[in-house]
Amino acid sequence: MDTVIIQYNAGNIQSVLYALERIGVTAQVTDDPKKIKAADKVIFPGVGEASTAMQYLKERQLDQLIVSLKQPVLGICLGMQLMCAYSEENNTECLGIFNEQVKQFKPDNISIKVPQMGWNTITHLQSNLFKGLDENSYAYFVHGYYASIGKHTIAQTNYILDYSSALQKDNFYGVQFHPEKSAKAGEQIIQNFLSI
Repeated sequence: MDTVIIQYNAGNIQSVLYALERIGVTAQVTDDPKKIKAADKVIFPGVGEASTAMQYLKERQLDQLIVSLKQPVLGICLGMQLMCAYSEENNTECLGIFNEQVKQFKPDNISIKVPQMGWNTITHLQSNLFKGLDENSYAYFVHGYYASIGKHTIAQTNYILDYSSALQKDNFYGVQFHPEKSAKAGEQIIQNFLSI
């Protein structure tokens, strides 16, 4: 099986590679459209800022390529947010795979820290992506923006409010948390994705 990680100015590519290695999968990191198109599975990671990430994708026509992919694609953290329609982060038009809007956390209490950093539960699990996982499994999050709940929501998390911690439409999957840092649950999710 040929697994590709999309190379762009994202901060968590190395940890995704290590997570795949731990389960015996070697992935190629590339921004070559031919290699991405030919892959069996595509992972679209991301830690960073929405507008500069979108600019990088557009300059290399990767924005059009990602939307056209037919194989299973997994967006992680910023990768998932970029698959949404729009992000409030620097007023960014995104890829529009999911209809959901990405908004900034606005705590009404100064004791609530933004970004959310650390472990939180994922609930309302509704996809093969979560096969073998219990409701209220813990995953590792680092984010100051969130995707609203909508028709593509396949998991929810509560931090300040309920939001989409995972989305799915056709062959496109997105998770707000970092499966590569989410211990056993994260490993299970990666394996589930690779077996779709």
